[in-house]
Amino acid sequence: MKTLSRKAHIVLGAIAAIVLTAMSMLVVVFLSGGTNAGGYAFPGPARCTAPGLPGTVINVTASDMGGAMMGGSGMMRGSMLLTADRTTVAGGEVSFFVTNVGNIPHEMMIAPLAGTQIAGTRPVGRDGTIDERGSLAEAAATCAEGEGDGILPSAAGWITLDLAPGRYELFCNLPGHYWAGMYTRLTVT
Repeated sequence: MKTLSRKAHIVLGAIAAIVLTAMSMLVVVFLSGGTNAGGYAFPGPARCTAPGLPGTVINVTASDMGGAMMGGSGMMRGSMLLTADRTTVAGGEVSFFVTNVGNIPHEMMIAPLAGTQIAGTRPVGRDGTIDERGSLAEAAATCAEGEGDGILPSAAGWITLDLAPGRYELFCNLPGHYWAGMYTRLTVT
């Protein structure tokens, strides 16, 4: 009878550990109703809906690559996105329905772009955020309108405001998120 080499034992042990870890995670998800140990829901369809939103509705999606790349200084440029289903809208009442399809909390703020300023070029401070002075509103509440502690994964938040013609930037201002790519431009005609 042939015995396995030391290397084969290590490989089989690693595979067994990975399989057991994955199975344990599935059991935790099943028993916790779809949330992880931190209380965040795993990505998927939004688990909440907004009431009938007034005006023109813009659907915004917040996403990230998740995992170790999202922690602290390991965050990479372009590892997060904030996208809108339209880049131009008529002035007046505009509602933003923000869905977090990522793995960590996000938010959406809106601020005017001055002169020839380009979205994504605001200076990022030592705390990983940009200066919020001049911002008009934020969608940062889970399954609710307005400010909060961030929209949890697989959830949504929303805001409605009256927008004058001009250029605006939509962005996430949680630490490191703007730098990682969570911004987009909106033109109001």
